[in-house]
Amino acid sequence: MSMKSKASTDQTAITHFLTRAVENVYPTREKLGERLASDTRITAYLGLDPTGPSLHLGHAIAIRKLAELQKLGHRVILLIGDFTAMIGDPTDKAATRKQLTREEVLVHAKHYKKQASKFLDFDGSNAVEIKYNSEWLAKMSFAETIQLASNFTVQQLMNRDMFRKREHWQIKCRHCGNFFFSPIQFGTIEAFESAVLKGNKAVCPICHEETPLEKEDFIAPTLSPIYEHEFLYPIMQGYDSVAMDVDLEIGGNDQTFNMLAGRTLMKKMRQKEKYVLTTKLLVDSAGKKMGKTEGNMVALDDTPEDMYGKVMSWTDGMIIPGFELCTDVVDEEIHKISDTLKAGENPMNSKQRLAQEVVRLLCGDTQAKKAAEHFLSIHCSGEMPVDIPDLKIYEPMTLSDALVASKFVSSRSEARRQIEQGGVKVDGNVVRDGDLTVTVGSVIQKGKRHFVRLV
Repeated sequence: MSMKSKASTDQTAITHFLTRAVENVYPTREKLGERLASDTRITAYLGLDPTGPSLHLGHAIAIRKLAELQKLGHRVILLIGDFTAMIGDPTDKAATRKQLTREEVLVHAKHYKKQASKFLDFDGSNAVEIKYNSEWLAKMSFAETIQLASNFTVQQLMNRDMFRKREHWQIKCRHCGNFFFSPIQFGTIEAFESAVLKGNKAVCPICHEETPLEKEDFIAPTLSPIYEHEFLYPIMQGYDSVAMDVDLEIGGNDQTFNMLAGRTLMKKMRQKEKYVLTTKLLVDSAGKKMGKTEGNMVALDDTPEDMYGKVMSWTDGMIIPGFELCTDVVDEEIHKISDTLKAGENPMNSKQRLAQEVVRLLCGDTQAKKAAEHFLSIHCSGEMPVDIPDLKIYEPMTLSDALVASKFVSSRSEARRQIEQGGVKVDGNVVRDGDLTVTVGSVIQKGKRHFVRLV
């Protein structure tokens, strides 16, 4: 297969690549810019662990950066982390991530190429290459693994923010006197003291009363367990760069630690500079990522109607970041939209534009227009959608429990608040009793767009 020997040095395209949706570049933006300004092709990759059956809009942010490099003529690799997915990337949650079986990983990855082809070209003279890291990681001996791990200290690995955030503080409720874990994960004494100074409060899960975060009410933090395989994950991901002999790795800024581990290994094992480009994450004003729990994760295999509806459920604070990270709307126009929002324009207008642009990017203009019409017909006329998702139940349950089970809310206390405020309907009727028994056949609605049928 013939390959382009030289890459484009289009400065406008290079500047766009280095700035749009980009959080950081290591070692510097300028150094990577200089490398790209030469006509020598580089090898860049993006790694995706198949932890679920569908890629989502968060993945698309980094995939689109990879597509920009492909258009410039560089060699790009889409790496499926079929081995690292079985280890599990550490999280900042108290519990370690569930380890997947080989069979689960392969099932999840089955459609990744098709989904990524919305942006990447897998054919032609400069086709994207797909690799699987089990090709090298599964073949490593225990001696080789130990040798690889010797490039890092325990102190280096402990500094990962995921581990620091596992420090949990207990609060004594001022009302009932019981202790409960703080909903805020501070990571450092400084972060804790800063939160106290800001006058933050927490709701006691026992008596449901608000209690202030006062220093004298806290018990010293305890660190949730960290398992040995979680230490190995960044080392394994880092070795991917060495195995493929790359020049650049792209990924979300929550992967910075892992990608820099690869930069360390490249210097030690290949005596070579490896660049790292981290993309911004789509988060709300509180720093919370869109995700499955919130019900607003846009999967690349969602229907256009679902994509549109999920974007419309995003908070107003996600509108401008959404335009930057998830659309092709030019920067100048995004600045104008930002100015109109600051001037007091109804955010709904801009959010509808954002939803249509996201669907246009993923499904085309025709589907985007149809999705917009569908949304207006349902949510502006009060109609109930035709396709309501099912929730399997095995016995009657309370309405509060059904809301939690459907993941419309995160807790029974939140469910009760939503119900008491009149935000929940059963079979089209507002219900204010969280203990109401619901059973098979009931249709539950929370807010304007969250529906579920009990089956």
